[in-house]
Amino acid sequence: MATTSEIASPGGAGAPGATAIWRRYLELTKPKVVALITFTAVVGTLLSSPGLPPLDALIWGNLGIALASGCAATINHVLDRRIDEQMSRTRARPLPTGQLNERQALVFAAVLGMTAMAILSFLVNLLTAALTFLSLIGYAVVYTVWLKRATSQNIVIGGAAGAAPPVLGWAAVTNTIDPNALLLFLIIFVWTPPHFWALAIARRDEYARAGIPMLPVTHGVEHTRLHVLLYTVLLVIVTLMPFLTRMSGLLYLVVALGLNAGFLYYAFALKITARQELPMRVFKFSVSYLMWLFAALLADHYLMTQVG
Repeated sequence: MATTSEIASPGGAGAPGATAIWRRYLELTKPKVVALITFTAVVGTLLSSPGLPPLDALIWGNLGIALASGCAATINHVLDRRIDEQMSRTRARPLPTGQLNERQALVFAAVLGMTAMAILSFLVNLLTAALTFLSLIGYAVVYTVWLKRATSQNIVIGGAAGAAPPVLGWAAVTNTIDPNALLLFLIIFVWTPPHFWALAIARRDEYARAGIPMLPVTHGVEHTRLHVLLYTVLLVIVTLMPFLTRMSGLLYLVVALGLNAGFLYYAFALKITARQELPMRVFKFSVSYLMWLFAALLADHYLMTQVG
């Protein structure tokens, strides 16, 4: 990633090449976040039918969801530019460093968003398009513009937008909002607070300087550690529901119990110790946790299909 000192005037000796520019636009989409979002959407798509879902729904549905997620992320970059300039984690992003300007980012977001809506509306179904649009607005506008700056419960309320992808993927196949898809939504919704609050503890001082009322800033680190633990306990309960409702079988249950044991270990350690590296370790583990949990749902689904 180029630093500010590496950026020269357009056309100069140090002018960025096409590859560098492409990478900066890609960075606006938050590709790691979008990859996880798209993965949960793909899982929702595959879980929606006993065998393989229709190929067009699988491909076009998840492409549209991924593009819409990239659009929302890009808008988030624009709206959070001044905050990003004040935080070490984000000040090297393309907009704070001047590698791209706001107009370029907004045009890019518009292209992504319109392409996503066209794909979902004409090649998938209108329900998926409408739900995806609502999720996009929920994250890019409601959360970023209002909730993030208004309340310490911002990530709890705003987490609904980030929890939607499995429902979107499911709807791409069935054109319905299925109760099992809503269970996947609930898992991500409950997972989001302990995931993000662990990061917020690690970056508390930066959020305070930026004037963002994250829970560690408004209520203190100890209070936040307790809530990470409480939400983790709630997450353990919620993640047992696919097995209890017979949506999944023993393979998922075994993996979920193992992952939950790991998450509880980290959450308890975070609560009772003040080790500086723990918040980021919890944050990183939570990402792997969600990925493996959804992978277990998928593997169990096809195992049950074969057994059945």
